[in-house]
Amino acid sequence: MKDKVVSMKEAVASFVRDNDTVVVEGFTHLICFAAGHEIIRQGRKGLTLARLTPDLIYDQMLAAGCARKLVFSWAGNPGIGSLHAFRRLVEAQPPRLEIEEYSHFGMVGRMCAGAANLPFWPMRNYTGADIPASNPAIKTVTCPFTGEVLAAVPALRPDVTIVHAQRADRTGNAQIWGLMGVQKEAAFASKRVIVVVEELVDEAVIRSDPNRTLIPSFQVDAVVCEPWGAHPSYAQGYYDRDNDFYVKWDGIAREPSSLARYLDEFVYGVRDRAEYMKKHPGLAERLKAKPSVCAGVDYGY
Repeated sequence: MKDKVVSMKEAVASFVRDNDTVVVEGFTHLICFAAGHEIIRQGRKGLTLARLTPDLIYDQMLAAGCARKLVFSWAGNPGIGSLHAFRRLVEAQPPRLEIEEYSHFGMVGRMCAGAANLPFWPMRNYTGADIPASNPAIKTVTCPFTGEVLAAVPALRPDVTIVHAQRADRTGNAQIWGLMGVQKEAAFASKRVIVVVEELVDEAVIRSDPNRTLIPSFQVDAVVCEPWGAHPSYAQGYYDRDNDFYVKWDGIAREPSSLARYLDEFVYGVRDRAEYMKKHPGLAERLKAKPSVCAGVDYGY
């Protein structure tokens, strides 16, 4: 199999293009801030950013002018409050960001339809809800077996999906454990896939625990080894969530000037994640995960 390991700079340059639909997936856990920062540094414009729960990294990308549209089901700073750059763009008159909103399961259904190469996904969870009134993309369909009228959401087929994982081999077989979102569905729905990992391992390690492989190599275009690439979110078994930063972001993002200063220092002002980490002395020691190893599995035959 082909060796797909490249730098983050090379991966973004090769696979993320202006006006793409981009998914940087992750649900509290394994959110690839390093990839979002590289997209900002390379000046991508006109993106449609899609994700169930856009949080701080999308707020930063919106503030940097990367996107024209956000497709989502919830947007905020988890446990803290609003995304201030997002709100400024949406509340401007006229609005400077197009939005397309679904429920959480509506977004899951869109990803599942894209992954299954289906045109839409039927669902019941819009009964009595007001979201369809504000989103004309949500339609209805009559079940050919029961006659029941169901809601339907269109397939989402991103141009590129970026997934952060704990480990992968050099061909792209990526393994994840801990809290998951729709990384697998987003990857299989996407035209191009970048996998970012905390560490590269031999193929033998992947083969020794095959059920942990969430995204197989044939679906992956590039592999990037970027330790601490998910900070301030977390990577189970590697480092904890930086809750202090989520609190600090509320103050940083409230004013365009302080947000711009943050981007200048920690995004534009560094070449890569290694330089980013140097600007956070003591961070690795503070957040490094303590060992908690699960019992082994016998795959003998």
